[in-house]
Amino acid sequence: QVQLVESGGGLVQAGGSLRLSCAASRRFFSINKMGWYRQAPGKRREFVATITIDGTANYADSVKGRFTISRDNAKNTVYLQMNSLKPEDTANYYCNIVGVLNLGLTTSDYWGQGTQVTVSS
Repeated sequence: QVQLVESGGGLVQAGGSLRLSCAASRRFFSINKMGWYRQAPGKRREFVATITIDGTANYADSVKGRFTISRDNAKNTVYLQMNSLKPEDTANYYCNIVGVLNLGLTTSDYWGQGTQVTVSS
């Protein structure tokens, strides 16, 4: 099994910045992509950003130009740099890895427990 441990959430004023980190507790056999999703109270979980094994990044329109996703393959870690934060960015942010944990297994989704980001106006 594997655990994805997120950190870096907190309370920040509008216009401020936060950097989220997500570290896997062990190496994967292979990783297709890593990403971040978020869920605000009363809303469905939504896509924020993903980055593929070759470094291709994709962003939700609502965060383009403000958020940057990056990864450290050696550390099995993915980051989300969030700048110019807005109150509507307030949510629980979840780390996601799509990959093969061990040789012989199928590709699966793995999720962290979430880290809360609150942006005050």
